Amino acid sequence: MQYIDNILGAIGNTPLIKLNKITSEVDALVLAKVEFFNPGNSVKDRMALKMVEDAEADGRLKPGGTIVEGTSGNTGMGLALAAIIKGYKLICVSTDKQSKEKFDILRAVGAEVIVCPTDVAPEDPRSYYSTSKRIGEETPNAWYVNQYDNPSNAVAHYEQTGPEIWKQTEGKITHFVVGVGTGGTISGVGKYLKEQNPDIKIWGIDTYGSVFKKYHETGIFDEKEIYPYITEGIGEDILPENVDFDIIDGFEKVTDKDAAVYTRKLAREEGIFAGNSCGAAVKGVLQLKKHFGPNDVVVVLLHDSGSRYVGKMYNDEWMQEKGFL
Repeated sequence: MQYIDNILGAIGNTPLIKLNKITSEVDALVLAKVEFFNPGNSVKDRMALKMVEDAEADGRLKPGGTIVEGTSGNTGMGLALAAIIKGYKLICVSTDKQSKEKFDILRAVGAEVIVCPTDVAPEDPRSYYSTSKRIGEETPNAWYVNQYDNPSNAVAHYEQTGPEIWKQTEGKITHFVVGVGTGGTISGVGKYLKEQNPDIKIWGIDTYGSVFKKYHETGIFDEKEIYPYITEGIGEDILPENVDFDIIDGFEKVTDKDAAVYTRKLAREEGIFAGNSCGAAVKGVLQLKKHFGPNDVVVVLLHDSGSRYVGKMYNDEWMQEKGFL
């Protein structure tokens, strides 16, 4: 009989799917690593489980404990799956810019959700960074995950996602394109791929209102680059320790409008019902097309499912309200 012991065993081994119509102007083979095939419907399942298991192994997370994390939603879902199977309580702290669906889904799987304002500085006590850290300190028998600076985040992708992509492309991958938030995916996958072939180019997709691109190009953390933006899951107003800027060959910024429009185009032109940052990543591939040739194999990682954005990017009224449609 073929079966998995529990839901955590279904994490990983997601498919590569060729993009056709949406990337017709790109003179290369473009393959999407579709991460919503993970049971929690996002790439974050991988690192969530790895962070939990590493914390169990070294005693930071004890039996019956409480997991506390600041999340835009997807890491929270991955942590929720681990918490359910392993018997922990979960408190997720998020921001009011995230979709309602994300909060509803987290509550559906038993997490407590605390919502903080988006438009405050990271060091502000009201921010979701500060609030999650404080709750972690104040809650008895709690472990604060801190996905931004937790090295297990990048290690998960070095051990799993990178080797999967290398094997699936038979080592023919020439470019890896992915949205950057905590930095774990791009740094872990990028490290593994460059160890196999140092000529592979690693491209990060950033958003306007985030510090990554300018910092990578100049070494300057420019606070004037920071302002509110709509795109979910990528970009930062901090420099997470998980972002290894030395591994990244370049950043490409994508507008909020383009990210939203291409999220919908993915669904309508490829049948891939993916999330907001996935639209940004695919538009980033199109913007980078001059870097690709006919013999190149470009892998773009699609982070999560469109089910998280039904009331936003997939809603005509919301799109019109934002001026995107």
